Amino acid sequence: MTGERRSPEGNLSYTDFILLGFPGLQEFHSLLFIPFFCLYLVNVVANCTVIYIIWVEESLHSPMYLMISLLSAVGLCSTNAIMPQMLLGFLFHSSRVSLPGCLAQMFFIYLIIIMDSSVLLMMALDRYVAICKPLHYVNIMSKGLLVTLTLAALIRGISVVCPMVILASRLPFCQSNIIQHFACEHMALVSLACRSTSHNSILGMVVGAVIIIFDTVCILASYTSIVHTALQIASGSLRHKAFHTCSTQLLVMFFMYSSSLFSSIVYRSGQAISQDMHNLLSAIYLLLPSTINPIIYGVRTKEIKQRVLRSFGRRQIVGAEPHEAFPAQDDKGLPSIAKKEDIGTAAEGIGG
Repeated sequence: MTGERRSPEGNLSYTDFILLGFPGLQEFHSLLFIPFFCLYLVNVVANCTVIYIIWVEESLHSPMYLMISLLSAVGLCSTNAIMPQMLLGFLFHSSRVSLPGCLAQMFFIYLIIIMDSSVLLMMALDRYVAICKPLHYVNIMSKGLLVTLTLAALIRGISVVCPMVILASRLPFCQSNIIQHFACEHMALVSLACRSTSHNSILGMVVGAVIIIFDTVCILASYTSIVHTALQIASGSLRHKAFHTCSTQLLVMFFMYSSSLFSSIVYRSGQAISQDMHNLLSAIYLLLPSTINPIIYGVRTKEIKQRVLRSFGRRQIVGAEPHEAFPAQDDKGLPSIAKKEDIGTAAEGIGG
């Protein structure tokens, strides 16, 4: 039985909802379960592997590797906040969720998105200090600073997401109790309200734009300084390597931020796009980055790759890359680029 409550305006408001997943593909939900389940497995295995390798290897307990593990932990949280319920919905063709459960899922979805962006910002700061200020790396990028930055990112996320969730919780949902989505995305729920949602829409747009603009500007500034330093020191081949690795990081940023912003704009502007296509865009920015990140920032890092292969019984790495994804560090976490003329070597692995 569908739960209802009476709103202050006197209208009945639904308190239980049905998530339809991809509403135009109801007959294919059993088939959709297969690729999304495979994506879920890859996500969990990749992120857990990176976290485990960094956790058990004391030589990888320096800030840059701890940030990689933090990024993987955020990726796991992102996947588990969405995928289990989504997969069950594919199997049973719909998924019921209460209003408090829906609001809780919304809170964690957007908190994790902001945390993901914050960790990328922290990694850009780490690379800036390692390449541009190598002599001060140990003093600046301490584990204490890492803890402080992580807590600041968490506080920022909570303070930004809470107003969105609280404002959404005060709406009367009397139009329908069917959410045309696989998750309790902000506008997917708000669109069911039977009074003006302009404040919710404006708040969502402002929050998204501020986070994206602030983090993007800071990350671009960091990598601009890194490239500038590399151009001053590096030879032609090292310049090419620096631009290649930095462009990889920028492409990841562009993919994550643009897909999120485009999906949000489409939902609010009412463009003629099918609900299934919008849901696909949402799946791309909610699920794919957390699957790709451990590959880009973990597997391509030489030290992690060595230990992963060793854990599977391989003693030697055949065809190992000659350059690391990050500058090598000594046992105290100090990048081995203490001399200014050696910065060019470190530039080979910019971007992580």
